Amino acid sequence: MKNSAFSNYKVFAGNSHLELAEEIASIMGKPLGRATVNKFSDGEISVNLWETVRGVDCYIVQSTCDPVNDNLMELLIMIDAMKRASAGRINAIIPYYGYARQDRKAKARDPITAKLVANLLVAAGADRVLTMDLHAAQIQGYFDIPVDHLIGMPILAKYFMEQSLDDVVIVSPDHGSVTRARNMAQPLNAPIAIVDKRRPEPNKSEIMNIIGDIEGKNCILVDDMIDTAGTITNAANALKEMGAISVRACSTHAVLSGPAIERIENSAIEELVLLNTIPVPEEKKIEKMKILSVAPLFAEAMTRVFTNGSISKLFD
Repeated sequence: MKNSAFSNYKVFAGNSHLELAEEIASIMGKPLGRATVNKFSDGEISVNLWETVRGVDCYIVQSTCDPVNDNLMELLIMIDAMKRASAGRINAIIPYYGYARQDRKAKARDPITAKLVANLLVAAGADRVLTMDLHAAQIQGYFDIPVDHLIGMPILAKYFMEQSLDDVVIVSPDHGSVTRARNMAQPLNAPIAIVDKRRPEPNKSEIMNIIGDIEGKNCILVDDMIDTAGTITNAANALKEMGAISVRACSTHAVLSGPAIERIENSAIEELVLLNTIPVPEEKKIEKMKILSVAPLFAEAMTRVFTNGSISKLFD
């Protein structure tokens, strides 16, 4: 990748996930572009680019994770700085796309923040977005610029294939993740099951039913993100109570807010496999947690964007 054909692009990063950005740049054979992203004393974000970007294909690696608003503003201001410096093309590399959970009006007077953030990115001057495992795939349609949507599932599936588990069942922790579970089950040649959650009335404990055969099986729960970990730990405990031999879980985005770590520690989950689209602080890393890198996939996708190669062939 250090071929001169790749000389006319630069990789920059905000403060959200420098470790991932450095790994991506290293795989692409480039140093990170020189830029500083600081704050004024009142909290406003200050961006300085210390090298020319005129006519250059620029890639900004920035997950909009906690602190979400700071990281989003950093990204928008970096895009604006590059636009005003006559960058050739500005590619927003967003491994984790925040504000995606409000993607429709579920009830009256709801905002649609996924669309709002898309509008902000386009207005700031982004020419393309490269992201992974959007909360809902239709968010791609909220943009009026190209969106390349990478899938983290093959990385997770490859890991579990290497574990050589017997009698595996892929489990969706709710109805919303059924397609994800089905896609995971295919390379593992495994059946799927679905956790059905119901509340009989407000403030009553949940009744959990399992659709599918999980008794005497090794179960793998699949979700796109783990936030407070309530859904996935409740599902894991229910699977164990209903006869599963073991329960593992995997997810693309490790949001891990609030009581998430405590819940995971105290749950029936034996192993939690995560991708590093969001940095996991050292104090949140626990023994049952395994973190896999998305850097090789993003580096390959970014190279293909630059050389006008096919992104979809990455997943054939």
